[in-house]
Amino acid sequence: MNSKYMAMAYNEALMALKDNEVPVGVVIVKNDCVIASTHNLKEHFNCSIYHAEILAIIEASRKISNWRLSDCDMYVTLEPCPMCASAIKQARIKNVYCGLANSDLKNGEIIKSIFQSNDINPKVNFYNNLYVEEVKKIMQQFFDEKRKI
Repeated sequence: MNSKYMAMAYNEALMALKDNEVPVGVVIVKNDCVIASTHNLKEHFNCSIYHAEILAIIEASRKISNWRLSDCDMYVTLEPCPMCASAIKQARIKNVYCGLANSDLKNGEIIKSIFQSNDINPKVNFYNNLYVEEVKKIMQQFFDEKRKI
């Protein structure tokens, strides 16, 4: 894990927080070069699939002109949802480095199942809870603000 890239994903999450989005940020790296960085944009575009992971996969695929993101690493601030885990698996991303586990423990079981299956696409190496305090703080800030409304 390269902490520089996790810090970049965290900065993306801060931008999401500023934009009143769930503060999730993502960076995709290939050969030590950032090929995508973004954050959640569901509220901005009123679209349920505009999660940071999906948007980063789209950006990275365009950048390298290939939907196969083999040998790429993803740095994400919050554990992916099952939809995003499936997209990561389909994109063939090799490693996912995650800042904080989702508070829904069932989510972790589902994504582990998605990432570990080796049926069609290769398994995804998943490393979790690598930026816990920082991510926990902005998630708490986001939800505290929502509860005030």
